[in-house]
Amino acid sequence: MTVLPLVFTSGWASGINAYAVVLLLGVFGATGLSDDVPAALQRPDVLIVAGVLFLCEAVADKIPYVDSVWDSVHTVIRPVAGAVVGALLAGQSGSLSDLAAGAVGGSTALASHLVKAGTRMAVNTSPEPFSNMVLSTAEDLGVAGLVTFAMFNPQAAAVIAAVLLAAGLALVIYLWTRIRRFLRRRAQRREEKRLAAESRRATGTPPY
Repeated sequence: MTVLPLVFTSGWASGINAYAVVLLLGVFGATGLSDDVPAALQRPDVLIVAGVLFLCEAVADKIPYVDSVWDSVHTVIRPVAGAVVGALLAGQSGSLSDLAAGAVGGSTALASHLVKAGTRMAVNTSPEPFSNMVLSTAEDLGVAGLVTFAMFNPQAAAVIAAVLLAAGLALVIYLWTRIRRFLRRRAQRREEKRLAAESRRATGTPPY
C-alpha cells in the first residue's frame, strides 16, 4: 500500500498546524498505535519541542493580527515541515521515494498554509475577536481529527483533505474578491469627500 495518501494528508495538516502533526504522529508511533510513524518523530525531545511549540501556536493563533504575524513567520516553516514529514513517512514504508514524498508534502503544506493565512487576514478585518478563536479552534480540531483518521484510513482521509483544500482555495478567492471590492468602494468614497471638501473651500461654501 503506497504511503502517498498519508503524505498528502499530513502535508495538508502541516500547512495549518505543523507542530500538531508532528506531535500527533509521534504520539501514535510512541504508543504503538501505528507502525507507519518513523522513529525520528517518536523521540522524546522531538515530542517535547513539538508540544511546547503547539501550545505557543494555540495561543498566538487566536489573537487577531498576532495570528497573521505568526502565519508570516511560518510561511517557510510549515512547507518545510510538510516536506520533512512526508520524506520520513516515505522512508519508513519504502513505497515512495523520499524526494517525491517531500515534494508532495511540501507543496500541499504550502497550499494549505496560503489558504489559512489568507483566510485569517480576511477574518481580521472583522472588528470582533471571537471569529478568530472559533476558526482557530475549528482548525485545531480538524487537523487532529483528520490526522487521526488518516492513520487508520489514509485513502479516505486524503480525499477529505483534497476537498477541504479545494474548498479553502475557493473561499480565499471569494473573500479577497469581496474585500478588494469593499476597499475600492471605500477609497472611492474618501476621494469623493476630499473633492467635495476642496470644492467647498474653493467656493467658500460652509461644510454644512
